Amino acid sequence: MAATAGPPPSDPRDLGSGGPGAVPDPMDAATEATRSLRGLSTELTARVPQLLEAMRTVGAGLDLHSTLDRIVETAAELADARYAAIGIIDEAREGLSDFVTYGVTAQQHERIGALPDGHKGLLGALIHDPKPLRLDDLTKDARSAGFPPGHPPMRTFLGVPIRVQGDIFGNLYLTEKRDGGVFSEEDLHMVRVLATEAGIAIGNARLNEATRQRERWIDGSVAVTTELLAGSDVDDALAVVAEQARKLADSAAGIVLLPDEEGGLEIVAVSADEPAGIMGTQIPPDSPVVEQLLAGEPVFVDDSATDPRMVTDIAQRFGPSMMLPLKSGGRVLGTLATPRSRGARPFTAAERTLATQFAAQAALALVLADAQRDRERLAVYEDRDRIARDLHDLVIQRLFATGMMLESAQRRTIVPEVSQGVGKAVDELDVTIQEIRTAIFALQQGPAEAPSGLRTRVLRETGTAAVPLGFQPSAHFIGPVDTRVGELTGKNLIAALREALSNAFRHAQASRIEVVVDATIRLPDGTDGVRLTVADDGIGIPDSGRRSGLKNLANRAEALGGSSMYGPGLGEGGTGTMVRWEAPL
Repeated sequence: MAATAGPPPSDPRDLGSGGPGAVPDPMDAATEATRSLRGLSTELTARVPQLLEAMRTVGAGLDLHSTLDRIVETAAELADARYAAIGIIDEAREGLSDFVTYGVTAQQHERIGALPDGHKGLLGALIHDPKPLRLDDLTKDARSAGFPPGHPPMRTFLGVPIRVQGDIFGNLYLTEKRDGGVFSEEDLHMVRVLATEAGIAIGNARLNEATRQRERWIDGSVAVTTELLAGSDVDDALAVVAEQARKLADSAAGIVLLPDEEGGLEIVAVSADEPAGIMGTQIPPDSPVVEQLLAGEPVFVDDSATDPRMVTDIAQRFGPSMMLPLKSGGRVLGTLATPRSRGARPFTAAERTLATQFAAQAALALVLADAQRDRERLAVYEDRDRIARDLHDLVIQRLFATGMMLESAQRRTIVPEVSQGVGKAVDELDVTIQEIRTAIFALQQGPAEAPSGLRTRVLRETGTAAVPLGFQPSAHFIGPVDTRVGELTGKNLIAALREALSNAFRHAQASRIEVVVDATIRLPDGTDGVRLTVADDGIGIPDSGRRSGLKNLANRAEALGGSSMYGPGLGEGGTGTMVRWEAPL
C-alpha cells in the first residue's frame, strides 16, 4: 500500500492569496494553478484542458447547495472516481455539520443510515490534520474506523482540504478508481487545483446565501411590523410573530411565551405542523432557562430532548432550539422560541444573530402595536361613553315620553281592540327601555370591571359588536359554560368569537347574527369539548376572498387540540356564513 501526504511542489492553498484571509481572484487562481503544473508529466499536461473545464463548471452558479453538488460530481469525473463527498466542518471544528455525496444511491443512503459526524476514522483525522492524503487501501490504515452495515465497499482513497478565504471549510473525499486501479500523483495534483477553485466558488456562494438570508429576515421583520400595526388582536399579533419566526428560521415550530402569574413562562402562541399539546404549556420559575430569559439573555440549545435545562414534556419533540427574549427598551415582554426537529442541523452563528435581531424588532413592533391599540381602545371607550349618554339623554327620554302619550291615549279610547293594542305597544316600549338601559350599562363598563365568567365575556363581546354592526347579535348558551370551560380554552374561544364577529362586520353585510356556545359536546377523539358557532345571513365568503381570519381560527383551535370549519349561513338557501370552532374543555 502506498500513501502520500503533504504539499506538492506548489501549494494551491496559496494561489492568488494576497495575504491571510484575502479572497483569491478566480483568474489569478486559474493562472497560478496552471503554472504549477509546468514541468510535470506529459499525462498531467494533457489533462489540463479537462482541469480548466472542471474549474469552469465548479465556478458556475451562486447557490451553495448546487455548488457543493457540482464540486463533488466534477471532482469524481476529473479523477475518474466512483464516489465523491464533501464533509463540511462544524463551527466547533470538531466534527462535520453536513456531508454532500456523489455516487451513493438513495437506497444505499437508506441502508447506511445516519451520515458520518467526522468524530472518528479518516474523516476525523483530516479534520484535525487538514492536508492531502492518498491511500491505495484505506482499510489498512490505522486511522480507519471501518464502514457501517450497508455501506458500499471502498478501498482507494484521496482526501484534499478545501479552504475558503484562508479558513478550512471542509474536505473533499474521493474513493474507488473506476478502472480498478489506484489514485495517482497526477490525480492528487489535479484535485488539489480543483479544490482551490472550489474554495473560491464556495466563498462566493456563501456570500450570496448570507445576503439572501439577511434579506429574508429583514423582509420578515417588515411583514411582522406591518401586520401588527394593522390593528390585529393581541393574540393574533403573537401568532403572526410565531409564524414568521418559524418560516425564517426554517424550524419545526415558532413559539411565543409570556410571563405567567407564578413567575414562569407560558406558551400563548404556536405555529407548527402538529401544534396539539403545545399551547398552554408552562415552564416553571425554577427552570434554569427562565431566569436567563427574563433577564433578557438568549438561550441556545443543541438538543432540546437531551438538554437538562429543558424540563417540559414537549422538549422531547425537538432538537436544536433558539430561545430569544422579546425585549424592547429594557423591558422583556416574553420569549420567542424556534426549535428544529430532532436530528436537524444546528443553528449557525449567522442565524442566531439574525434571529436575535428579528426578536428585538418584533418586540418593538409589539410595543408600538400595543400603544396603538391603547389609543384605539381609548377612542372606542370615548365613543361608547358618547353613545351611552345619547341613549340615556335622548332615546330613553323620547321613548318614555312616547309611552306616556300612548298610555294617555289608551285611557281615552273606548274601543277595546285599540286599547289592547296600545297597551301591548306600551309594554314593548317598557321592554325596549330596559334593554337600552342594559346596553348603556355594558357600554359604560370598563374592561377591569368585567366579571370573569365565560357567559358574561361572550355577552360583552356581542354587546360591543352591536355598535359597529348596527344591531345586537343573539347569544345562546348550552350547558354550564362558566364552570366547565377552562381558562385557556375560554380565552381562545373569546378571541375566536371576536375574530368571527369582526369578519362579519367587515365582510358579511349581515342583518342577523346568532352566537351559540355549547359546553356539552364530544370531540371526535371522545374527549369533552366546547363548541362556538357564529352564523350570519350575509353575502357569504367570496371564492376569491381572503382566508386569513379563518386560518387564524383554525390555528387557534388546532393548537388546543380542536378544529374549526365553516359552512352555509342563516339566509335563505344557506346564504351567509356559519363558523364552527371547537376545542377541549
